[in-house]
Formats: sequence, structure tokens, C-alpha cells
Amino acid sequence: MPRFSIIVPSHGVAGRLSQALDSVLAQSFGDFELIPVCDAADCPAAAVAARYAERDCRVAPVTSPPTDGAAGARNAGLRAALGDWVLFLDGDDELVPGALAALDARLDETGDVDVLYFEHERTPWWVGEPTNPAAPVLARAPRGAFPPALAPGLTGVELPAWSAAYRRAFLTERQLSFPAGHFTDIGFGGLVALAAERMAVLRQVVVRHLLRRQGNRLSLPGEHHFELLDQVEALLAHAAGQELPGDRFGRLFEQLFAAVLKTAARPRRLPRGRRAFFRRAGGLYRRYRPAGFRMPGGSLGVQHRLLARGAYGAFRALRGVNQLAARVACAVPRPRGLRTRLRYRWQLRRPLDPNLAVYCAYWGRGYLCNPAAIHAKARELAPHRRSVFLVEPDAVGRVPEDVEYAVIGSRKYWDVLARATYLINNANFADAVVKRPGSVHLSTQHGTPLKKMGADQSTYPVVAAATGSFARLLARVDRWDYNLTSNRHSTEMWESAFPSAHEPLEYGYPRNDVYCTATADDVTRVRRELGVPEGKKALLYAPTHRDHATGFETGLDLEALCEEIGDEYVVLLRAHYFYDRGTARGTGRIIDVTGHLSTEDVCLAADALITDYSSIMFDYANLDRPIVVYADDWDVYRELRGVYFDLMKSPPGRVTRTPEELAAVFRDGSWADEEAGALRAAFRERFCQFDDGRAAERVVRRVLLGEPPEALPPVIPLAERSPAPAATTLVRN
Repeated sequence: MPRFSIIVPSHGVAGRLSQALDSVLAQSFGDFELIPVCDAADCPAAAVAARYAERDCRVAPVTSPPTDGAAGARNAGLRAALGDWVLFLDGDDELVPGALAALDARLDETGDVDVLYFEHERTPWWVGEPTNPAAPVLARAPRGAFPPALAPGLTGVELPAWSAAYRRAFLTERQLSFPAGHFTDIGFGGLVALAAERMAVLRQVVVRHLLRRQGNRLSLPGEHHFELLDQVEALLAHAAGQELPGDRFGRLFEQLFAAVLKTAARPRRLPRGRRAFFRRAGGLYRRYRPAGFRMPGGSLGVQHRLLARGAYGAFRALRGVNQLAARVACAVPRPRGLRTRLRYRWQLRRPLDPNLAVYCAYWGRGYLCNPAAIHAKARELAPHRRSVFLVEPDAVGRVPEDVEYAVIGSRKYWDVLARATYLINNANFADAVVKRPGSVHLSTQHGTPLKKMGADQSTYPVVAAATGSFARLLARVDRWDYNLTSNRHSTEMWESAFPSAHEPLEYGYPRNDVYCTATADDVTRVRRELGVPEGKKALLYAPTHRDHATGFETGLDLEALCEEIGDEYVVLLRAHYFYDRGTARGTGRIIDVTGHLSTEDVCLAADALITDYSSIMFDYANLDRPIVVYADDWDVYRELRGVYFDLMKSPPGRVTRTPEELAAVFRDGSWADEEAGALRAAFRERFCQFDDGRAAERVVRRVLLGEPPEALPPVIPLAERSPAPAATTLVRN
């Protein structure tokens, strides 16, 4: 039987779960079991937990449906626990080094207590000094083990569930579990303190709690705040039934109503029903107020008196909540030009157009990428939706004739942005765009992340300087309702890079549908359009952008490579789109395809891919064709740009470091041998999970048609997909 059972609910924190689990497994004290609680066996967090369970027998994941909330997840973990002591750790928290050893030593000192409270550190997600709110709560507790009567202020409702260790036999004997609903920590903490006979404290930080950028879920607006009163009423009724001494009952009453008043004083938390909340809270106050209870002094005391009298109007005036409207009025969007700004503001006052969808790709470069693929499928499945593509003036000529568009910055541009119900982008809309209630923003992304992205870039000076204001970046992210991913890796990394309340859609990238739907004729047509000579093997060379470099440098002598590998090959050169200047760089056997709008066409035409660290490798892998990595500056790139995993240890094919090595793999055939195929298969298994040819359909049905997730086409298993055939395969056949 282990000394500790550590229960880790993981709903919505797949991107940080590994850090929580690592913090436990790295403890010097190893007598524990680690129980991650996942929504389901196929959810993002379950994949993370499964990897840890394979490596360490102490990790034993269990499941609990997300509809059961945090309470259900913790209770599921508690039912599975076998340890003498139980700890709860949120999926985005960490145990500090040496935490379990300190707890073990303290429990040896205190003997057989029911609950051991300890300190925790709240760390701002971005910048700021950590705080230790538990320290003053625990400061006045006796030094050794003690009965609750000696520490009446330690009611349990001021501390989260993960700021204590609980004797499992005590919880089982008293049948203590987390009450359902929101504010379950208050209910559980109070019940534990009321039932405990012996307590102790450890004046040392055990848990490091990372404050979420989007704030505590319990602080978000909604009717769930009425559940706070449910927990308060249940606890006070339970305490009254125990006939607690006056000092203990009084402290419990005071702390519970401090939480109630904190909610009542924040109008954002209760968009509706504030008066009803106040009225019910006042009734509970009058019913359970202990005899001889002395109200606090100062402004808090005034609030107590107003609550006791049910004087909602006076309470509302005291708190000055009308200032909220003034703050909202100041948040005026800033499109350029006074007349345009005023027109946009006027359009924002008009109702949303329920059938208007606005699309944009790569900041207006044209009809491209995931937005274009979704747009095309929407015209088939949702023809009643009016679709407008946003483009820069110089991209107008590249928009298909039958696609409605608006030039960025024009009146039409601001008009459709103001009234669209659906806004779909593979990057972000302008800062001035207002997220209107009822509108739906979908971020489609435009690649699988190898390099660090979003907020994760902040610790890399070169890229951070180029990114600009992270506050503005994340303000744009806050508008997202959905974020599209093509594999579980992306789901986890986007959660870390773009912390906000959006929902991930694991549907695949619509632009990659063509890799499963294109035919041999399509491949032949594209090769002819690009000028690939018949019978030649086309190698696509697609290097990524270097943040530390200025201008485009291939880093590779392509003409020399062609000479080395023989005349059966031609090279398709595709520079990063940052360097598309409309001028061809190719000569002879080098065909410059940088200016060709469709990356998907270029990939279909290529028999193999040569790249360094470009995300094109993840998309190209869907074709199940050879990939060769040319990593001549991997160490520099990794240090300056930051990466999410070591590509050298998990490559999609052969890895080369020098021009000579690159030429050699093509001369000896190892670029397409059995070992290269095995590396590619493992890579595809990890990164081609959801790209099955039906991603666009899933997106349109869910986002534009509002169909429930269970009604969408399921993802076709990787082994059952048929990628578009390569041209050289056709020639051999």
C-alpha cells in the first residue's frame, strides 16, 4: 500500500498535464501512486496519461465524464486510491521539489491526524511575484497535532482541496466526498474540518499553483454562482446540526459570507439574477447568524448589515457597479479613418447577420489554406450561408471569379466584420475587430507546431522581439471560440501557446483533405502546370524562415545537389511565404514554385520532400511519401527559436547534416529504404491522426450548421486511408 495517492483531474489542461505529472514523478520520495483522471479514454489528456503509464507503473489513469465536473473527477480518483494519504493536484499545478519528503516527515512528527494543511504558492501565469495566501491562514495554528477547537479559524473553506493531505481511512469512515457542482472545494473543505478530530499544519509550500490567464473558472459570468449559496446552506445546516461551539460556528459563518459578498459585489459574475442572489443570501444570513455574532468593522461590516436587512439597492450603490458601463463604453474599436470608425461603430449596433461568414488566410494573401477549403465545402453543404473572403488589394486578382471578397481596410471589409456571425481565419483578425455576443470565431491555424508559438515564444529574445506585444496577441486569441487541430500534439501545444477559453476541434486540417481525395489525374495535371518534365522524380525543397536571419538564403547549393544526385531528379524550390516576391529563383533543373499559391498542389507534384524544420513536413506526411530532413543548423535553430520536441530523435525520415550527406542518401537510395519508411510510419502515427479527407466537412457541419459532435463523420483510421499516388509510382506501374 503506497504512502500517498496523488489524484490529478485533467479536464481542459492537456497542454500542461505533463508538467504536473513530471513534478510528481521527479519527487525524491517515491512511495506513491499517481492517478490522472481523464474525461475519456480517447481525450487529449488520456493520451498524455497513457504515455506516462507505459513508462512508470506508479501511474494509474482512471476516467470520469466531464459532465461530472471537478467533483466527479476527484471522487473517481478517490475511489481508485489505495494510499494511506490522499493529495489532490490540479492538472496545471505542480508539486515543488521535496514536497512529498516534507509531508512524510511532518506526518511522522504529528502522528495519526485526519488532515494535514500546508502552504501553497500562487504564481502569475505571465509576470508578477508569487503569493502564499495559505501562510496567514495557517500562521495561528498550534505547532503540533491539535483538535479543531484550538484553531476555530481553520474552517477549511478558505483553502483549496489541493492545499491539504487527507488520511484516506478518515475520508472513507466518514463517507466524505466532494459535493457535486461548482464551488466543490468550499463544500469539501468545510465538511472535512467539521468531521476531523485531529489536525496539523505544515508551514511550507508544497504545491505551486499556476494562475490561469483566463482566470479562475469560478469567477466567470454565469448562473453557476447560485451554487455557492447551495454549498453555504449545506455547510451551515450541517454545522448547526453538530451544535458547534460559538467561536467555531462564528468563524465558519464569517468566512462563508465573505465569499458570498465577494460574488455579490462583482456584477460581471452575475449577468442576471443579482437581486435574487442577494435576496437568497440575506435569507441564509438571517437564518444561520450565530447568537452573539459580531459583524466586522469598516466597509465589510456595512456590507454585512445591508445583507442582513436585504437592502440590495443600497448595497448596489455602495459598490458603484455602474462604473462597468462607463468602462465598456471607453473600449471603442480603432479602424483607421474617422468616417470608417464611425461607420463600424454604427454597424456594430445592428443585429448580426445569421447567414454571413467571413474568411481570411495569411493576413489577406489570397484564397488559400484551411479557410479556402472550409469555404469550398460550405458552398456545397451550407449554400444558404453568404461567404466573403478578405484579401489585400494586391491579392484581388488571385481570388476565383465566383468567390465574393472584400478588400482589407475598405468600407465593405468593416461592414462584414461588424455583422458576420461566423469569422474564420488561419491567423488573426485586426486588433480593432470586436468579438460580438453570438458571433463564432474559428481559428484554423496553418500548421503543426514544431517551433515555439504564441505565449511560449516569450523566453526566446529574437522571436519575442519580432512578435511584438504578447498582451495584444492574447487579446486576439481571447476572441476565439474554436481552435482547429490536426493531431493530439497540436491540441496540447496550442493550449500552452494560446491560453484562453476556446474549444479545440480535433477534426484535421481541411486543406489536407486533398491528400486523400486527389487522383492520379490530379497529380499529372499539377506536375504539368508546374513544368515538371515527364518521367523525372521531383524533390520539393521547402526550408523554413529563420527569425535570426534577414532575407532568404537556401543554405544549400541546389545546382550542386542536382549534379551530385543525377539527372533523374528535378528540384522544386519553395521558399517560406515571407519571401514570395514574385521573382523566380530557379534555373535548369531547379523549378521555383514559391509563387504558386497552393502549397497542396506543390506537395501533390513532389515525389519526396526535403526540408529543415518547416511545418510542411507534417502535412506532406499525409501523402506517405519519403521525407528527408536537412538539419545543418539544428542546434542554433533550437536555441534561438525554441522547439516543442527533438526532431532529430523523432524525424519523419532520414536526417542529414551536410550537403554531402544529403546527396549520399539519394545516390544510395536510403532516402526511400525500409528504415526511412519505418521512421515515416511512426511520424504519421503521431502527426497525421485526424487528416483523413473529411476535415472540412466536420468543420462545416459543427461550426456553420451547428450539428452536435456525435453526428459528425468519424475519423477514418490511418491504415484505411488511401493517399494520392505519387507520379513515379504511376510511371513504374
